[in-house]
Amino acid sequence: MLTIKVIPNVYQVTIRYANMFLITENHMTLIDTGFRGSTSNLVNFIHKIGRLPEEIGLIILTHNHLDHSGGLEELRKLTKAKVAAPGADFIISGDTIPYPAGDYFGKLLKIPALSPIKHRLVLQDKDIDILLNGDEVLPALGGLQVIPTPGHTVGSISLYTSQYKMLFVSDALNKHGNTLRMPLRTVSTDLKDAKSSVRRMAELDVEILCMGHGRPMLQNTKASLQSLAARLGS
Repeated sequence: MLTIKVIPNVYQVTIRYANMFLITENHMTLIDTGFRGSTSNLVNFIHKIGRLPEEIGLIILTHNHLDHSGGLEELRKLTKAKVAAPGADFIISGDTIPYPAGDYFGKLLKIPALSPIKHRLVLQDKDIDILLNGDEVLPALGGLQVIPTPGHTVGSISLYTSQYKMLFVSDALNKHGNTLRMPLRTVSTDLKDAKSSVRRMAELDVEILCMGHGRPMLQNTKASLQSLAARLGS
């Protein structure tokens, strides 16, 4: 486990290379829940900073992939937190699940022998208390604006606080060294949407960028976002 204090009251907790973000205000907020099995390490960290997991009042899921939502079931047993997540990812219709080749895998998971795997791969709207449509403002860090940033999945969201000029993008972006990059084609559903999402993010006043994997970007962030958007063209 790796922990980073990004700013006062915001910690990045990395377990098995998947990042969660713990906001330790009076009412704690958790962004993403990591893989299934991550909860015990997260709880140990919460105790280490003198808090209790029961103090988590809100859990926000950025998208419906097992490395970001897998720990929810375990956390549900420890907290009474409300869970907010994008409806476009968690209202599962037909045979489509929010992974590349989602139609194919959705049909595959209907096979009786494989159906128990489905809940490990994707959650559904019954697991969520607050279904987000985009542009809501959630109560943390002076107001966390929900920004639709589809591409990695159809419903992927980012979270922006203007008070701290901080943007949580989950898997809508990644970086190699100090260079921002698009999400990988092999793990994304629509790269055209992903490009549009980068352009949307580049319009924000951002100094701190927190991603679903890897360390935060703390320097030249806005310029890096604008440079990536420019390289993508129109």
